[in-house]
Amino acid sequence: MAAGTAHKDAQGLNTLDRNVRQYTDLDLFFAKKATSKDISKVTDIQAVKRSVRNLVLTNHYEKPFHPEISSNVRDTLFELLTPVTAIILARQVQDVIENFEPRARLVGVRAYPDLDRNAYEVSVEFYVVNTPTELVDLSIMLERLR
Repeated sequence: MAAGTAHKDAQGLNTLDRNVRQYTDLDLFFAKKATSKDISKVTDIQAVKRSVRNLVLTNHYEKPFHPEISSNVRDTLFELLTPVTAIILARQVQDVIENFEPRARLVGVRAYPDLDRNAYEVSVEFYVVNTPTELVDLSIMLERLR
């Protein structure tokens, strides 16, 4: 194989108009592609949104060999439903995204207590590094389960 063909092959995999790195992840709902029986992929903004959501919902010691990758949200959900707890919860979400998701440039995290449902609605705003002009707003409902 010639040296020039490897460069062309690498450029051929990029489906974008300009040479920008494209983020891809597996679709964790395991949906099939329409053309084949292969698992579909999620790309760019959708991939980063799912990664942020998964990071927020990850508990201590849930990732094998990486106990530091967690948000400690589950423990906080069993505290009293107060504005102070909402601030602590938002800070935990902010810390896990800033430390473990390099593809997201965080703008802000807000947690709103929902007293009727005994839950928090967490709003995460961020930019994806590849598309810095589009603000992504991700809303996650956090409630404690037995």
